[in-house]
Amino acid sequence: MTQAHFYQLSEQDATPDVSLNASPIEVLACDLVAKCYSEKKRLTVLCANQAAAEAFSELLWQHPPDRFIAHNLVGEGPNGGAPVEVTWAKQTALRSIVVNLAGEQIDNPSRYHTIYDFVPVAEADKIAARTRYAFCKQAGCNMQFFPASVLTNNE
Repeated sequence: MTQAHFYQLSEQDATPDVSLNASPIEVLACDLVAKCYSEKKRLTVLCANQAAAEAFSELLWQHPPDRFIAHNLVGEGPNGGAPVEVTWAKQTALRSIVVNLAGEQIDNPSRYHTIYDFVPVAEADKIAARTRYAFCKQAGCNMQFFPASVLTNNE
């Protein structure tokens, strides 16, 4: 059964880190990807478009050398791809674990082992996240909901 993990950002989590030139969700997603990578999990990061995927890839390169994350954009890198694949739009995720940064529902969620998603602070974005949550639940996923602070150990 597919596990769907949704992380709720608080006002505190939603403060952007201007030094990284990234959204709070992207920074949290980097922490999540680093955690998965350290556990030897292979995963796909789904971004809204190619520019967002390239920006997220660059953000992953900014991790300290002792927290290196082997990754590539879809279609690049070694045969079979790196452990972390960054993709965009409606491309099929090749891995069984997906981090959803696209802000859209994932087609056929039951195809995956684990889906990670985020619930932003802005009300319009929350509504979209609730729709994704309901879609995953209706698809039969095992739903789990966490505060985003669990990703940074600030809870």
